Amino acid sequence: MAGARDAGRAAATGARPGKRRRGPGPGPEPEPEPQESSLACAAAPSLRDDGDSGLSGSEESVFSGLEDSGSESSEDGPAEGEDEVSSDEGRGGTEKTTRQQVQAGSPPPRTEVASVQGQDEYAEDSSDEEDIRNTVGNVPLAWYDDFPHVGYDLDGRRIYKPLRTRDELDQFLDKMDDPDYWRTVRDRMTGHDVRLTDEQVALVRRLQSGQFGDRSCDPYEPAVDFFSGDLMLHPVTNRPADKRSFIPSLVEKEKVSRMVHAIKMGWIQPRRPRDHTPSFYDLWAQEDPDAVLGRHKMHVPAPKLALPGHAESYNPPPEYLPSEEERLVWEQQEPGERKLNFLPRKFPSLRAVPAYGRFIQERFERCLDLYLCPRQRKMRVNVDPEDLIPKLPRPRDLQPFPTCQALVYRGHSNLVRCLSVSPDGQWLASGSDDGSVRLWEVATARCMRTVPVGGVVKSVAWNPRPAVCLVAVAVEDSVLLLNPALGDRLVAGSTDQLLSAFVPPEEPAAQPARWLEASEEERQGGLRLRICHGKPVTQVTWHGRGDYMAVVLAAAGHTQVLIHQLSRRRSQSPFRRSHGRVQCVAFHPLRPFLLVASQRAVRLYHLLRQELTKKLRPNCKWVSSLAVHPAGDNVICGSYDSKLVWFDLDLSCEPYRVLRHHKKALRAVAFHTRYPLFASGSDDGSVTVCHGMVYNDLLQNPLLVPVKVLRGHVPTRDLGVLDVAFHPTQPWVFSSGADGTIRLFS
Repeated sequence: MAGARDAGRAAATGARPGKRRRGPGPGPEPEPEPQESSLACAAAPSLRDDGDSGLSGSEESVFSGLEDSGSESSEDGPAEGEDEVSSDEGRGGTEKTTRQQVQAGSPPPRTEVASVQGQDEYAEDSSDEEDIRNTVGNVPLAWYDDFPHVGYDLDGRRIYKPLRTRDELDQFLDKMDDPDYWRTVRDRMTGHDVRLTDEQVALVRRLQSGQFGDRSCDPYEPAVDFFSGDLMLHPVTNRPADKRSFIPSLVEKEKVSRMVHAIKMGWIQPRRPRDHTPSFYDLWAQEDPDAVLGRHKMHVPAPKLALPGHAESYNPPPEYLPSEEERLVWEQQEPGERKLNFLPRKFPSLRAVPAYGRFIQERFERCLDLYLCPRQRKMRVNVDPEDLIPKLPRPRDLQPFPTCQALVYRGHSNLVRCLSVSPDGQWLASGSDDGSVRLWEVATARCMRTVPVGGVVKSVAWNPRPAVCLVAVAVEDSVLLLNPALGDRLVAGSTDQLLSAFVPPEEPAAQPARWLEASEEERQGGLRLRICHGKPVTQVTWHGRGDYMAVVLAAAGHTQVLIHQLSRRRSQSPFRRSHGRVQCVAFHPLRPFLLVASQRAVRLYHLLRQELTKKLRPNCKWVSSLAVHPAGDNVICGSYDSKLVWFDLDLSCEPYRVLRHHKKALRAVAFHTRYPLFASGSDDGSVTVCHGMVYNDLLQNPLLVPVKVLRGHVPTRDLGVLDVAFHPTQPWVFSSGADGTIRLFS
């Protein structure tokens, strides 16, 4: 095969006498010609009829799909003759065809590797020469990445890379349209796309699956036993034995003498014979520290079985023997519901007791419990109970706060339900069930004025504006606005001018409440306005600016809460539906929020947006009172189940702290406007004063410390302290009780 190929190559070279190989010396390079693929060369003998051993340059260009670089160099003269002209014409036609393919965007032609029917594809191939077109040798092909060619052929001409002007979209379309795309690979030596035949695909699949490449090879053929195990007459080698095989070794003699000396000196101890008798020990016994299991630090002994009682006796007492009804009930129960897993029986003697039928089953269950049930060692830590109590500052370090009773205000003949302090702290207003409102001087405990209102006073609220001297009193179904005329006369006169400056509109709008002017006799008593609601009023509270006040009515429906505007004498109902019975309300001191406390929740409403902002869950049975911190970020609630709940509005809707300092129901809670103090009054007759420091740092939680328990009220009719209020400027607290007195603690 190699001879035929060399003959064909010589014939092709003889047809072009002007061509010569690339020499090592300088000079112009010969004109590169595209070459055909090696597999196409192998199939060439089957395609020719005249015995020619090679193809012309034009035919090679057509088969390989490579574009010629141009015309022949000037070094090749006209001596090449007609063969050279025909070769140039062939190459010119090939260049036109290649340019048309590039302009049309068609893919470069793939080299079809196929054998002609009836011919052997290995007829003119050798085992040491597979593809000799690219003669660059063992050179990395990455060196040719920046060049237009990939190597040189046997004649020294460049092998140019095929033109690839197709993008990924064209490749994807070609992949979808070409059914043979999956069997097409790229030849790195020539840059062409080669289509694998069925035999080559089968060969690749066999190699990937770990099989032999040759299909005719049988890896499991029977082995031939070349060497037999029988003793042969003639040995393989008949060499005589060496002399060292029967002469004692001196090296071994020295080693043996050393071992004997070590045994004599006691350096080497002989091996003791092993004791093959098995060793047993009780796995679940109470182990002592010297035992095997006692040395394990994490060993947990199994629990002992309960000792047998009277029911397990062969002669139990009569009260342990079940009756017929109890026997039927025991048989109908599930095995897990039975108190005893057997029925007590009575035998005349121990010899008459039969074998226990469930003995093996119970022993097996016991073994399963010991083997499968996990046991855990409980580490007991000796902790001092005093260490569990949080470290709180001493009360004397948190002064000032009220510590003792200073004054007692006496004058009411019935229980005092409510009280309120003027903004300057000079006057005190109180309402009682005796149907009167009393005005007191704080410093002297002298009653300055008594205003009869003709009913039980449920709530009293002093206007928080210092420039307005006005007191709101909730009596039955009305809210009375009183001008006590105490203190500065100019303030009292300006209050009357403010109320008289109102001009009623020509067309009054429908309102849920009626505003009525007081008569001359009522004005002499201090009454200025009367707001009638038609339903009992339980609470009245002012906004911080003094123009709005909120009223709670004891009625069902969405009109339980009303908001009144004093300057325009207007009333409105802010809610459309009810969320339960309202207990009390409070205005936010800084923001346009309204806090409404029902029996089980406290809702925070935004008055401008008219929406629910937050819902607080006190986790109490019945909320009784409500107070807002002067900074506005914390709220405390009192409940009838003797709990005081502290909420941090920036933290969560759940309580930050629940305080249980009282034994009975809480009636009132209050914050101090200047000092970090809050107080709670209960039916047990005590007032608990706590230190509640709220820090500006949002990462630091409030500090709550109970500092003092004030006692002085006498519980009457199971009622104790009904209301508490702090002095606006001093660390004093006022409390009103069911004993008809008001007490000042300072």
